[in-house]
Amino acid sequence: MNKSILGLLLMVLLFSPASADDTLGINLEGYDYAFGVKTFNFTSQGQDLVMAYQFEKSPTPNGKTVLLLHGKNFNGAYWGETMKTLLDAGYNVIVPDQIGFGKSSKPANYQFTFQQLAENTHELLKREGVEESVVLGHSMGGMLATRYALMYPESTQQLILLNPIGLEDWKLKVPYLSVDQWYQQELNKSADKIKKYQLESYYFGEWRSEYDPWVYLLAAPLKSPDYPRFAWNAALTYDMIFTQPVVYEFSELKVPTVLMIGQRDRTALGKNLVSKAVAETMGDYPALGRSVAEQIPDAELIEFEGLGHLPHIQDFESFRKALLAALS
Repeated sequence: MNKSILGLLLMVLLFSPASADDTLGINLEGYDYAFGVKTFNFTSQGQDLVMAYQFEKSPTPNGKTVLLLHGKNFNGAYWGETMKTLLDAGYNVIVPDQIGFGKSSKPANYQFTFQQLAENTHELLKREGVEESVVLGHSMGGMLATRYALMYPESTQQLILLNPIGLEDWKLKVPYLSVDQWYQQELNKSADKIKKYQLESYYFGEWRSEYDPWVYLLAAPLKSPDYPRFAWNAALTYDMIFTQPVVYEFSELKVPTVLMIGQRDRTALGKNLVSKAVAETMGDYPALGRSVAEQIPDAELIEFEGLGHLPHIQDFESFRKALLAALS
């Protein structure tokens, strides 16, 4: 089933994750992103891999490129409206699906590190002739964006972190789970469980139909015969997030940085593994945002009152205004 943008809008109105019976492959075959998808073929860790990405040039270029990095439970699809806004404002935009996510390869074995993903991304930009970019990362993409800016400060014109995870070190509170344990959790997922997690963590208990596609893109591959490989990649990236914190290195950033924080966000991986009392101390984004802003030299903090983990999905107009102001 080939889904155009019109199809996506229809899905927003009609789709019910719990009753979905259509299946996508683990590389989202048959699902169209807002803009055309290209592929970057490269070799990493002794294997041939494919990184899918969208790259569009503005019809009125201002000479700058914005790199958009997706979160753990997402892919490049949810940046469609952001891409259009940036293109209209004169920015070229590049949006990769990281290895293990979206339309990119799901290797049977891969040593996932933020350094490796940053290097993959840097090689992609070089392939496209992009020497410098504004790097905007959301959620897990914020951790990756931070690592990218630390590794490639000369290539990072500005760093923008949109409700990034990794503002605290969860392994100090959450008991360790092995990759095998994460894998079993992924195998036990369902559309209902995915929606419940997003409802509680991202949207503070208030669901709207426009959130449905971001459940669908995680739930539709569940019935694929290749889903175990998808689940294995997800398990490996959970381990990456928990064991490779960036919170201790924010003070080392050397690039202009903007933190954008939805004040009702309470996202924290591993909340379900600790007591209620401990869980209530995790994911306090208002406090975390202010703390990290003090650690980053000359950082700007933008707070979105009434919004949660996905400001660019929940209230795009507020996000749009803040983003364009930050870029200018």
